[in-house]
Amino acid sequence: MPTTPTAPHFTAPAGTIIGRADGPVLRATGIHYARAARFQPPVPVPPATAPIQATAPAPACPQLADPRVDQVMGDLFAALSFDEECLRLSITVPADFRPNERLPVIVWVHGGSYVSGAGDLAIYDPATWVAEQRVIFVAVTYRLGLFGFLGSGNTPPNLGLLDLLEALRWVQRNITAFGGDPALVTMFGHSSGADAIAQLMLTEGAAGLFRRVMLHSAPLGLTRNRQRMLRAMSRAMGPLLPSATVAEVLARESAVVRAARWQGLKSGMPFGPQYGAAPLPPETEIDASWAAVAPYIDVLIGATAEETRFFAVIDPTFNWLQRLPLAGRRVVHLLTEVTSRRIYLAPAQAFAAQQARAGGRAWRFLLTYQPPGSPFGAAHVVDLPLLLGNRAGWAATPLLGAANWEEFDAAGRQVRQLWADFARTGVLPERVEIPGVLEVEKA
Repeated sequence: MPTTPTAPHFTAPAGTIIGRADGPVLRATGIHYARAARFQPPVPVPPATAPIQATAPAPACPQLADPRVDQVMGDLFAALSFDEECLRLSITVPADFRPNERLPVIVWVHGGSYVSGAGDLAIYDPATWVAEQRVIFVAVTYRLGLFGFLGSGNTPPNLGLLDLLEALRWVQRNITAFGGDPALVTMFGHSSGADAIAQLMLTEGAAGLFRRVMLHSAPLGLTRNRQRMLRAMSRAMGPLLPSATVAEVLARESAVVRAARWQGLKSGMPFGPQYGAAPLPPETEIDASWAAVAPYIDVLIGATAEETRFFAVIDPTFNWLQRLPLAGRRVVHLLTEVTSRRIYLAPAQAFAAQQARAGGRAWRFLLTYQPPGSPFGAAHVVDLPLLLGNRAGWAATPLLGAANWEEFDAAGRQVRQLWADFARTGVLPERVEIPGVLEVEKA
């Protein structure tokens, strides 16, 4: 329990953790859950003998900038640093949590195509959700790109997945000190973060580490049959000296991304988990592995109605197509519809159906909200401000267009309630609809 309102202290197996009070919530940020040498598996951090100062946000994994995304999302990293020592997590709890209270725990895995993002971005601020629904929120930062997901020669792949497993083990050991229930851990991810969680369901090492998953916009249509692309990427990777600077690693990553081009839709997310390498089973066994764990993990999975419209707006090729007379807009609309269904919507529906057939509980959701005055419509990312962030954070992006924040947040309150109920119980009504915003249905 915290000892003072100004400097809360949490006494955990990891050590005495000193956080900070922030209005209706308490925060303990930037806590090391593991450490890792470059291109090596993570190692748990031993208990600290001195107090752990947990008042600065977790740094982001070093990453390449994407000017297209930056133009839309603004300077997301203004308050963050970049550091290979990024295996850290941040915890947000209700300021008034009571002694011996055991609240549901939501572990957030950010997206970004396995190459970008960070757990502590301002647009992911969980304070409203935490205070409103009395949940514990844990944001995890992990290794990305070449640092976490390719592997070549003596470099193992799937290091980012191993990072996430270590973070979950840290949560199991320590979350009781923050008022959390280690038996009520729900993993929540967006885009590649949701895909990573789906892959963690396949790993023996994840048994007992989480009870439920909430998967937003998981690109499950891109995760199989990647061997040819991975071979091309590995050739472009080549040898990389341990003494290489971060800038040299990122320059090599840029070359690796270029080598993945012309590999079809999969080249849109060249990095990612590799089947048949620890901790994942071979690709031929993944469906059976998902079926085996279905009775033990509750699933809420879904996507936005126009997922790839986000990329159609920011990609110069699509912009050029839209300007073509007569057929341009229709062609882009058709491409958006086809790619959204293939990459996100159909795989989410199949995943939920497989979960139900295997004896598990599953709900599907579809975000239909189209912000007025926004070119993005019901695109990738538009679902997140219903749950995370605040007016100031999302005002820096054009995603919500001319939406009235009060009206939008009123819908968000309903979504936050539903998602928190799922984290608490694993059960939702057979069908829920927030008109013009969201549809939820049991599989």
